[in-house]
Amino acid sequence: MPKYKYKRVLLKLSGEALMGSHDFGIDPEVTNRLADEVKPLWEDGEQIAIVVGGGNIFRGLTGAASGMDRAQADNMGMLATVINALSLQDTFEHHGMDVRVMSALEIRQVAEVYIRRRAIRHLEKGRIVIFAAGTGNPYFTTDTAAALRACEINAEVLMKATKVDGIYDKDPVKYPDAKKYDQITYLDVLTENLQVMDATATALCHDNKMPILVFNIDQKDNIKSALLGKHVGTIVVEEES
Repeated sequence: MPKYKYKRVLLKLSGEALMGSHDFGIDPEVTNRLADEVKPLWEDGEQIAIVVGGGNIFRGLTGAASGMDRAQADNMGMLATVINALSLQDTFEHHGMDVRVMSALEIRQVAEVYIRRRAIRHLEKGRIVIFAAGTGNPYFTTDTAAALRACEINAEVLMKATKVDGIYDKDPVKYPDAKKYDQITYLDVLTENLQVMDATATALCHDNKMPILVFNIDQKDNIKSALLGKHVGTIVVEEES
C-alpha cells in the first residue's frame, strides 16, 4: 500500500466544478471521474471528508445582488449544496463506496444531521463523509464551512480544488507573467488579497494551523499525488520553510 503523507483530509469542491462543460447543474462525467479517483484512496484506508458548494445551482450572493433578502438567498444556496452532496453520494455508492451525507440544516429524510463526534466516528469506520448546507448559517460561504469542518474533524489538511494549478500573484488567465507560489503564508494570502478562500476561512485556518492545499482538480490523479506528499499546487502554511 502506498505511504500517504495525510491520513484524514477534507476536500473542498466548488459547485461550479461539478458542472463540467455544462452551463448549469451536475455533469455525470465529472462525478464519475471524482469517484474513480477517490475510490482507490478510500480502499487504501484514507479518511476522506468532502464539503461541496452549490454555485452550479444557486449562489446566495447572486440572489442578493438581484434584490433578494440575503439570508433567504443564502438559505437557498445551502439547499443547493444538499442536492450536490446527494448526487455525489449516489455516484460514489454506485462505485462501491460507503458514504454518509451530513447536513448542517435538519433534513432528516435525506441526510443525517451534522454532529461532530458522529462525523469523526464515520471516518474512523471507513466511511466517506460529505458535509452539506455549509455552516447552516447565512452570510457564511462554503469555504468557511470547509475550514470549520476541517478543524472540527481534526483533518491534517484542507484540500481546495480549483480550476488552476495553485496560487498566483495575479490571475494567470489574464496575465501570462503571473507568478505561481509553491508555498505561501496565511498572512501573505490575507494581506495581498489573493482570493484563495474568503478571509474568514483563511483566518480560521491560520488560527488553528490548518494547512490549505490549493490544486487543480481537472488534472488526473492530483488528489492521490497530493496525499502522497508529492509537489502539487500551492500549500498555505503558517511560516514558509
